[in-house]
Amino acid sequence: MQTEREPTQEGVHNAANKIAAILPATPLLPVRINGISCRVKAENLQPIGAFKIRGGWHRLSDLDAEQRKRGVVAVSSGNHAQGVAWAARRLGIDATIVMPRNAPQVKLDATKALGANVVLYNRPGEDRDEVAAKIIAETDAVLVHAFADPWVIEGQGSAGIEITEQLGQEPTRIIACCGGGGLAAGLSLACPAAEIVPVEPVGWDMVGQALATGKIVQAGDDAPETICDALQPTATAPINLAVLQGRSNPGVSVTDEEVRIAQRFAFSHLQMVVEPGGAAALAAALAGKVSVDERTVIMITGGNADPQSFAQIIAPNC
Repeated sequence: MQTEREPTQEGVHNAANKIAAILPATPLLPVRINGISCRVKAENLQPIGAFKIRGGWHRLSDLDAEQRKRGVVAVSSGNHAQGVAWAARRLGIDATIVMPRNAPQVKLDATKALGANVVLYNRPGEDRDEVAAKIIAETDAVLVHAFADPWVIEGQGSAGIEITEQLGQEPTRIIACCGGGGLAAGLSLACPAAEIVPVEPVGWDMVGQALATGKIVQAGDDAPETICDALQPTATAPINLAVLQGRSNPGVSVTDEEVRIAQRFAFSHLQMVVEPGGAAALAAALAGKVSVDERTVIMITGGNADPQSFAQIIAPNC
């Protein structure tokens, strides 16, 4: 994995400046959770429907001319794929994205529509990193890792800079949907005084277990199915763990049903379409697994929901 340097708070501010030059800040919306007023950061309203546009833009815009000619390779179930593809198209860089065959069709279609070359693999059954490594060996393209990349971590952390500017002060707590830990790590650099709470699906709490034990933990072969397709890395990475240790608590896990409740809440109370993985942080707050106060910010990280699945979730008596 590419760790040419360590992510820094200065890098997060640099990323925030670059992103502010091309994208408006996503809204920080008031919401009442269990009778307490707090805020949600609506990253589902980004041009690609997810916060991943931040890391994609910061990483690709920092490539030099020679690296841009070689192109980039990314591995993703959909949102990082779109973030990289969006940045690549804007910068005129060839992008190849390794995606699981069972990724939501809406994400596969959107990535292709952005001009990326999509290479499919079987999940479970094939190692996505091995597929990507083979492509890189053949093309000498630059790997843009979904979470274990210093530029990506800094880019995701730019959301924390926006939050602080919008609140007029650092939040007391940021509840963040968590896959590999890129967003949580970036937010911890952006808002060092805030409590960072990663939220993962039950059985996929690889970041939480790593923070609890101080070492990388691999998901077992018997890891349960989850509707949160965006939150299924089999392990975090050393670069993420190094940033998060001492800055984040181990976090909490949420069930599929708690996520569905959060999706319905966002639709009825915020008039928002939120994909399962993007609703995990909201699910934790609604379930009372994380306390909130008036300076708590809940990250809504993605809105790329499969239309048919989403319709079933929000249907009456579901």
